Amino acid sequence: MVSIKGGRKRLMTGAVAAATAGLALGAFALSGPANGATETARAAGASQHAKPTIILEHGAFADGSSWNGVISDLRADGYPVIAAANPLRGPASDAAALRTVLDHVKGPKIVVGHSYGGNVISQAATDDPEVKALVYVAAFLPAPGESALELTNKFPGSTLPGTLDPVTYQQADGSTATDLYIQQDKFRHQFAADVPARQAALMAAEQRPIDQAALEEKATTAAWKTKPSWDIITTEDLNIPVAVQRFMAKRAHAHTTEVAASHSVAVSHPHLVADVIERAARATVR
Repeated sequence: MVSIKGGRKRLMTGAVAAATAGLALGAFALSGPANGATETARAAGASQHAKPTIILEHGAFADGSSWNGVISDLRADGYPVIAAANPLRGPASDAAALRTVLDHVKGPKIVVGHSYGGNVISQAATDDPEVKALVYVAAFLPAPGESALELTNKFPGSTLPGTLDPVTYQQADGSTATDLYIQQDKFRHQFAADVPARQAALMAAEQRPIDQAALEEKATTAAWKTKPSWDIITTEDLNIPVAVQRFMAKRAHAHTTEVAASHSVAVSHPHLVADVIERAARATVR
């Protein structure tokens, strides 16, 4: 286990990478054009060392923009990235939606889930041989038969229930459903305490609700049982208690990194999150 108290600087910035690429191009120009055999060999080498696509799945009370800092780092290091839109309607239907993305992207993939997104990737990645690793970011790692709500309550510490703003509405078939938001004036303290106040206010306004039933729906499969997993555990988390996170990570035999961060660790510590994702990619894709 790695324990981190603060963020880390990137080992290579985009500027350094660009400078390195420029030197390489200069050397090529001085040496003259390569022959066909050399070009073929280079193409084969590039294919062998192609980087996996990183698929990011956000959780409840968030959207794809929560990955912006992480995406910037991953792209600077040459990784293709897709931040999937999570419908937040239920693990089974959300996993089906994510599978359409996984099926569309060819080649090796690293799948990353934040919070409730962990439920979704655990189901969507099952039996997909092109998913080489799973990365959980302050996330749920449910076993079959477990729900997000059940896991949250396994140990004390979550203050989420007292901050929720439920909205009940009528569906097309006449039945009712309830969407859950976090009250905007409580959002930063509950969800993003280490994010600058102005940015947290934007996140509160942009949050996407989750169907209450999604938190009660039980998992049916667990991809972490058969795929190598990495887990970022947030010790200042008010949504998923740290004891719950540690329990799930230990059960999954995940490679863990602990950081003193809020539930919105991908926003407050994007470099750390990107580094863990890249570590998983290097360990599993050759």
